[in-house]
Amino acid sequence: MSYQIESLLIHGGVDGDKTTGAVNIPVYQTSTYKQQELGVNTGWEYSRTGNPTRDALEKLIADLEGGNYGLAFASGLAAIHTVLSLFKQGDKLVISDNIYGGTFRILEHVFKPLGILFEIVDTSDLKKVEEAIDEDTKAIYIETPANPLLSITDIEEVSKIAKREGKLLIVDNTFLTPYLQRPLELGADIVLHSGTKYLGGHSDTISGLVVVKDKEIADRLYFLQNAIGGVLAPWDSFLMIRGIKTLGVRMDRHVDNATKIATWLSESGYAEKVYFPGLPTDPGYEVQKKQAKGPGAMISFVLKKEYDYKSFYRNIKLITLAESLGGVESLVCHPASMTHASIPKDVRDKVGIVDELIRLSVGIENVDDLIADLDQAIKGSKK
Repeated sequence: MSYQIESLLIHGGVDGDKTTGAVNIPVYQTSTYKQQELGVNTGWEYSRTGNPTRDALEKLIADLEGGNYGLAFASGLAAIHTVLSLFKQGDKLVISDNIYGGTFRILEHVFKPLGILFEIVDTSDLKKVEEAIDEDTKAIYIETPANPLLSITDIEEVSKIAKREGKLLIVDNTFLTPYLQRPLELGADIVLHSGTKYLGGHSDTISGLVVVKDKEIADRLYFLQNAIGGVLAPWDSFLMIRGIKTLGVRMDRHVDNATKIATWLSESGYAEKVYFPGLPTDPGYEVQKKQAKGPGAMISFVLKKEYDYKSFYRNIKLITLAESLGGVESLVCHPASMTHASIPKDVRDKVGIVDELIRLSVGIENVDDLIADLDQAIKGSKK
């Protein structure tokens, strides 16, 4: 029997403990497992290779994304590192032009010295994607909505290009989660997440997740997961499963709050520009409506020059100045000096990650309180 995603969030993967009837998966806090004799075991040997609690999470995220195979890692970057390890010297990737700073950093400073190259393009422009592909290109790597300018890439159309050219399509689905967007169903080959964000949802654990449909790709990733060893611990796997159970109700509130705040910001006169794919004026609005059931809860905006952005950050009270996103609490950050500081300034300026850009992760607090906090913080920062 198939279930809607709201039910899968709670009952997907491994539903409870079959041995005891416990409704929650136990935390199998063990490094190794007793073997009956040489070559004979219960299916478990060593917890880097496999652990029942992590296995339950991996099955759960595979169900939620509509994939066949899931993998859980110690961080989003551990997941990204493992996926990028599929490639070898001389291979090239085409990547989105505004992308998580950590992704850029690992490509630029870890994989590029090993001979794995990348080209940065505006992947929302399909013509530019096609022009960037050459015989060395092995994959297209996109975020949609992208971090931090929330540009939207048409997953289905890029997947058609990738398939026609014989390339892999990798989609970072962190900002929307499978509750709002399912890239595998739109033609992606690999979907990855920083589970730290909305999937965990409570700012209390770090994790990364990967989902694929194809067994050959999965086998290669499982080998790399075990060989590299950046796996998610049992307790963190348990926390992730627990967080995912409330993803649906949290995302509904996140999106509702974000839509109201983005609308207020666009009408307030405080912002030079508001980036939010849920606004009808946003250039990605129609594509976002087509491929996702909601715009997410990330907003970026550029303060007008008459306001001092540094004073704004000092003035906020209810909203927290911090790295990360996707928790129940609202977080605000300065991309140019925080999340995207590893990207060279000329590249940041070119794509629009200017000093006045503010990124807001909208939480589930009372929306009127959030708007009041933003209002007083901006008013108080007038030069």
